[in-house]
Amino acid sequence: MKTGMVLLAVSATIVVSSAGRLHAQRDAKLPATVAAEVPSTPDNVVLGSFPIDRRPVARVASGSVVRIATLSQRGALQEQDPVAFLGLYGVTPEEVLKDVRDVWASRASRPREQRGGHILTGPVYIEGAEPGDTLAVEILELTPRVPYGINSTSSTAGVFASNYPAPAGDAVPTIPNTIHLIRTGEVNGRAVAFFSDAIQVPLRPFMGTMAVAPENPTVGQPGVSVPGLQTSGPPGPYGGNMDFRDLAVGATLYLPVFHPGALFYVGDPHGVQGDGEMSGNALEQSLTGVFRFTVQKGRKISGPRAETATHYYLMGIDGDLNRAARKATLETIDFLVKEKGLTPAKALSLCSIAIDFRIAEVVDGTQVVVGSVAKSLFLR
Repeated sequence: MKTGMVLLAVSATIVVSSAGRLHAQRDAKLPATVAAEVPSTPDNVVLGSFPIDRRPVARVASGSVVRIATLSQRGALQEQDPVAFLGLYGVTPEEVLKDVRDVWASRASRPREQRGGHILTGPVYIEGAEPGDTLAVEILELTPRVPYGINSTSSTAGVFASNYPAPAGDAVPTIPNTIHLIRTGEVNGRAVAFFSDAIQVPLRPFMGTMAVAPENPTVGQPGVSVPGLQTSGPPGPYGGNMDFRDLAVGATLYLPVFHPGALFYVGDPHGVQGDGEMSGNALEQSLTGVFRFTVQKGRKISGPRAETATHYYLMGIDGDLNRAARKATLETIDFLVKEKGLTPAKALSLCSIAIDFRIAEVVDGTQVVVGSVAKSLFLR
């Protein structure tokens, strides 16, 4: 196959156990063992940033499989004790993860710039990764850790936030600040979120945030107020808070490497999300993920890319949605020229008549537009 984006053979499906707990079913193509297990204990997580000098939580060889536990920030970063807070919405004490309680208790001891935002597990150091390489991250399994998730809505968040561009005089509906505790489980063999008595949303777990350590966070860049410390709010060339729902089981994410070992972080776990993430958050639900990390030596990319069995995905990231669409188009043209042998004119023509440009998310400071290239277009 003439492409620098190599999809490593993986097959996995999401199923529901007899106890109603979602898990990803391993088949013969998945490894029987993993090289490292990383729990989401206070020592293994960082809050709201991607430090470039943090002690690795694991060191593994290229090609290794690692199981990583992650926590939703919903229930773990508010002022109120997690058991009391979640109990307001019908969650029993037994349903509150110990890791949530422990991370919540550790907040006061953390530096002020590391007390909010997302809960991120990492970094994982991948041996042999050097600046100028690409890290391939295969998503092998995603397992919800609790039978519920949280979504919140208001008139002042997401696309209705005060700093979000809007037409003059734009009328915003009155939406009270509301936390929606949504139960998840199984119906006729399908994993669903029980949105209401009349609405069931099929679950599709994915990690909202996957990143390598950024190259050189500088004050003035999006999400950088402390030199050398990139906050996890806006995504960027390092990946980060992309909130792209197709980065689910079976996908492979490609990230440029900026530091030795790549230094991979993961968090912001989601049970399901629509393109756009319009309220500012998805179904926020703690997950455990199993990933295979492979270093692609000497392959240099400018930002995150991905693929599944059926599509290539080229991402454009910018604070302006129009520029993000332009960048996604340029990335897609570059891919079609270098990997599929098209001329720039033919590549742009294909972009216009056959390729979908989707909004992954528009609520995280920088917007993400994704060129979705169907593999079925290519006969060889």
